[in-house]
Parts: sequence; C-alpha cells; structure tokens
Amino acid sequence: MPTSDFFTKLKHQLLKGLITLVTAVVLLAVLYAVVAYHYNYSQGESVGYVQKLSYKGWLCKTWEGEQVRTISTLPTPYEKFLFTVRDEKVADLINQHIGQKVVLQYEQHLGLPSCLGETEHFIVGVKDAPP
Repeated sequence: MPTSDFFTKLKHQLLKGLITLVTAVVLLAVLYAVVAYHYNYSQGESVGYVQKLSYKGWLCKTWEGEQVRTISTLPTPYEKFLFTVRDEKVADLINQHIGQKVVLQYEQHLGLPSCLGETEHFIVGVKDAPP
C-alpha cells in the first residue's frame, strides 16, 4: 500500500509541475508579444510608389500593402517593400496615394504573431515625396 500512495503523490506533483511549466511558457509568450507590439526595433522611411493596399485575413483583418522602391537615376531592378497598416486613417491616406511616389514612415516590430500583421514593418505616417 505505501508504494501506491507514493506513486499517487508523485503523479500529482508531476501534473502540478507540468501545469506550472505550461502556464509560465504561455505567460512569457504573452509578455513578449505585448513588449514587441509596444516597442519598436527600428524606425525609418521608405520612398517609392505605393502599388497596392488590401484589407485581408481570415479572423484578424489587417491592411497589407506593397511599395515599389526605385532609384530614378539608375536602371536597376525594383525592390518591393511589404508593409502593414494598423491605423485606419493612415490606410485612407495611403489609398489616396496609390500609384504615386510617397514617403512611408514605418516602425519595425520583430516577432509579432501573424494575426497582428503579415510583415514586420508597420506604417505610422505618409507624406509626399520630394520631386
């Protein structure tokens, strides 16, 4: 009888430890996501032509777009800058400038869940590009 009591206590302790470990991992993941969402890794500007902006996603809808970067003085292939927009007002400004050369001001957030955006680059402002 004493051995079955020992195994019952051991099983209870292992289950308790597993629940504690899983809870700690989930809490750390949530904490990381909150910190990564509110603090940016880098910020900058991107100059080019806004090619598209679409509102997409299955459950979490986000504005996703692309800008074509080109250097007007050199015959080089273009580079696409993929971005996400959180703010509806910023998305409206971008939509007004589709096909036009603009400066997109962005913040880079690393390691966010894809539900918050498909890219690392989140647009926070739009302004007309200098001629």
